[in-house]
Amino acid sequence: MARERGYDLVEVQPNAVPPVCRLMDYGKYRYEEGRRERESRRRQRTAALKEVRLRPKIDDHDLDTKARQARKFLKSGSKVKLSVLFRGREIAHQDIGRTLLTRVGEQLNDLSTVDQQPHMEGRSMVMLLSPTSEGQSTEEPSEASDQLADNQD
Repeated sequence: MARERGYDLVEVQPNAVPPVCRLMDYGKYRYEEGRRERESRRRQRTAALKEVRLRPKIDDHDLDTKARQARKFLKSGSKVKLSVLFRGREIAHQDIGRTLLTRVGEQLNDLSTVDQQPHMEGRSMVMLLSPTSEGQSTEEPSEASDQLADNQD
């Protein structure tokens, strides 16, 4: 029957009693299956972890530059690890590192959520941020766009 119709006879469930077979174009089936698999691999997003390193004696402008870099990473969908590196006697002033990390966290709270609060890892203090869902915008529509919509009516 499969030869008459130009299809292949494919055994779907060999363990069933009686075994289940199907008439199909097996080459087309394999091609479609491979295409679906490639498509799913392409859509799959690996969560990259980017690190932004700070120092306790960082200046305000430099801190803004580092925050801008972290913002860029968050917009691209990567997680960001903020770390303050302590050298020598700087380790005695961990409160400075904690305030730096919370300042940067507050600057980025529109794009991110804090996964891990600042904590010590060896001679560095670390805080982990992950991007919020990109589909939801937290901004309100502007009045200018509302006026444009009213004028079009």
